Amino acid sequence: MLHIYRQITSLRRVRPVVLAQKRENEERFPFQDIRVVKKPAWHFLRRIWFKQIIDRPWQIIADEVCDIERALTESNAQLLHIYFGHVAVLLRPLIRHWPKRTIVSFHGADVLVDMQKPAYRRATEEMLSLVRRVLVRSESLRQPVIDLGCAPEKIEIQRTGIPLADFPLRERHAPENGQWRLLQAGRLIEKKGLETALRAFGKFQREFPASRLTIAGEGPQRERLQSLARDLEIASAVDFPGFVSQEELRQLLYSSHLFLHPSETGRDGNQEGVPNSMLEAMATGLPVFATRHGGIPEAVGHNISGILVEERDYESLGDALIDCAKDSARLLAMGRVAFESVTRNFNQTEQTRRLEEIYLQEIAR
Repeated sequence: MLHIYRQITSLRRVRPVVLAQKRENEERFPFQDIRVVKKPAWHFLRRIWFKQIIDRPWQIIADEVCDIERALTESNAQLLHIYFGHVAVLLRPLIRHWPKRTIVSFHGADVLVDMQKPAYRRATEEMLSLVRRVLVRSESLRQPVIDLGCAPEKIEIQRTGIPLADFPLRERHAPENGQWRLLQAGRLIEKKGLETALRAFGKFQREFPASRLTIAGEGPQRERLQSLARDLEIASAVDFPGFVSQEELRQLLYSSHLFLHPSETGRDGNQEGVPNSMLEAMATGLPVFATRHGGIPEAVGHNISGILVEERDYESLGDALIDCAKDSARLLAMGRVAFESVTRNFNQTEQTRRLEEIYLQEIAR
């Protein structure tokens, strides 16, 4: 995940070593200090047994604990940072046995998914009692983690850091002849609210027939979304370029006038923290049209740096898009404030400094 790669590679006062079960996309993430601790050959059968038969979270066995501890010792590790709460649940035997401190970070989907199942909830409660500090990406995630049994004094807000030099401000002006370009970028999954985006664009497109929407990303909803675009009779105005590189994403951001991110809570409880693609769009000066969901209101001020509507309310979202497109001065002002908000609250340099302070405090203790 790009936001984790950025966080790791921006560290300067500590030396990060990555432990992983496999390595992928080496050309995109050319980090060298990686120790691969492979899964046991029967891992797939283990997952089937725990997930589909007894419906409990699995955890690593003694041999895996020894392998990971060996990698930690060879790296002279002073602190273990586990990304994603559900991964920390699987690593409970390691956290119990390793003598040094462990911290865990929650990012959104790993807070509430499967928590209606008693076995998963108990395992998460145990993990939270074992770790020394818990990092969450937004205020919206703090209370759900407390509700899972975490002591409030353990929790720290550690926001996503955006490398501002990669996304310089560029003011957008209303296009000629109504040729508006709208963009949404991210995985094509339920919580991204992509059906809401398509329906809102359908309303917008009737007002501005020359407008186009680009939905950049891959995911399991792609065919469903393409079918919905046909049903809404907007398929010819909607582009699905699939996965795009960072350079291609930047080009899309700078060629767009409006950014959509109408997130919604998934049926399994999956929700956002603060979406990275939304922050990158704001850094470039794009006004954001999103929902009152998760950590989004912590980044987007309604009628200040963007527009917020309720989850799944495509009618209000479409109306807001139309109203703002008819007021270019308002869009320009919101884009400027969006840039200022990201600069003030999500600057990668500042967020890295805060993370390093957390690491050094825990090591010193």
